[in-house]
Amino acid sequence: MGCLFCNILERKVPATVVYEDDHALAFRDIRPVAPTHVLVIPKKHVAAIHDLEPAHAETMGNLLIAARRVADQEGLTKDGYRLVINDGDAAGQTVHHIHVHVLGGRQMTWPPG
Repeated sequence: MGCLFCNILERKVPATVVYEDDHALAFRDIRPVAPTHVLVIPKKHVAAIHDLEPAHAETMGNLLIAARRVADQEGLTKDGYRLVINDGDAAGQTVHHIHVHVLGGRQMTWPPG
């Protein structure tokens, strides 16, 4: 079956899509940890942060701009929100396709995790 997020991009696996542009797709997390929990993925598959090369700079820039647009669209910018990127199994990365968690709608604590 391959990468779960690539399958979501190809519409082989259903997801509640909330945003899409030429570079990224955003959908609601199926196990939210905040009132708003959206995953934003690049349309180009890169497994993890530690796999990034200089050639991926534009992809990552577009990914973060998409995350900001999701936060705007979800009404999170007034009170604030958190962006999270996990890298590797020990960090909690369960799908090996880079993704940004957009979390908001509640007070975040520090340190996380």
